[in-house]
Amino acid sequence: MLPKPYQTVILFYLLLLLAGCQDKGENQPEYVFRFGHLANSQHGWHQASLKFAEEVKKRSKGRLEVKVYPNEQLGKEMDVLTGLLVGSADIMITGESLQSWSLPKSILCATPFAIRDSDHLKKVAGGPLGEEIEQHILDIAGFRPIAWFERGARNLTANRPIRHPDELQGMILRVPAVSLYVDTWSALGAKPTPMAFSEVFTALQQSTIHGQENPFALIKDAGLYEVQKYCMLTEHVKSWAYVVMSNKKYEMLPTDLQKVIDEAAAVMQEYEHELFLVQEKKDYQYLLDKGMEFIEVDKEAFREAASRAVMETFNEEQIDLLNRIQQVQ
Repeated sequence: MLPKPYQTVILFYLLLLLAGCQDKGENQPEYVFRFGHLANSQHGWHQASLKFAEEVKKRSKGRLEVKVYPNEQLGKEMDVLTGLLVGSADIMITGESLQSWSLPKSILCATPFAIRDSDHLKKVAGGPLGEEIEQHILDIAGFRPIAWFERGARNLTANRPIRHPDELQGMILRVPAVSLYVDTWSALGAKPTPMAFSEVFTALQQSTIHGQENPFALIKDAGLYEVQKYCMLTEHVKSWAYVVMSNKKYEMLPTDLQKVIDEAAAVMQEYEHELFLVQEKKDYQYLLDKGMEFIEVDKEAFREAASRAVMETFNEEQIDLLNRIQQVQ
């Protein structure tokens, strides 16, 4: 048997080792969520997502961890939406693509010429109509909206100036995989082609498509100014996107951690809005400095043609909601 002093020393180190193991175990998160989106690491969406992850970890004292994956690392938007249902992803940023889940009300968050300006958008998305759309998404698809982000207005880009819808005839235009966008641009005279955002630059470079439409931020972040000369200020869609979470994953959390998610999401939403207001001006100037020319268009002509297409596409429920949105002052 070892002398007593040695026994004491060994016991001391054993206790230290045991304490270390316990600390290591306690520092491991109980839940780890994967948060994917299509924007790059410089985009405000990514910065807001990181803010959410930081707030979640801090407020849960390490019990919850959120890992953020930009640049479609978890897959293209439709793949990640499916991933929320099958468990390969947990949180994502999405918008009009929700229409693919038979969510007729969700398309109202990105309907051409439905939203007048930022103030109108805030009153709709952050008010009773926004809550109605969010509940619809939750009830029908099982995606839980936890925050919404204002998006910059979508503008058309091409390698020739376009001022009137008549000049769109025959133009092959990339659009998201959203039937309303396909119908609207077809009515305007273009040949809309659904395509993943990650494929747009190469398609423009190879001239398999002639143009695309997106907010300034995504035009900048994807480097589309390198392959597109003109940006038409159509501002045809003023919209918002949702941060959605698998409701199944949300409901498996204890009540205190659900509260953490809700509170962190509110912080993320406010933070993203602050970033958005500053970045929108910077992105416009950046594209200007890179040589893009901004073209004023006959916006009323675009509005009339797009509105006709929307009304022909929408069902009674959607038309009712659209009318109520446009009545918000």
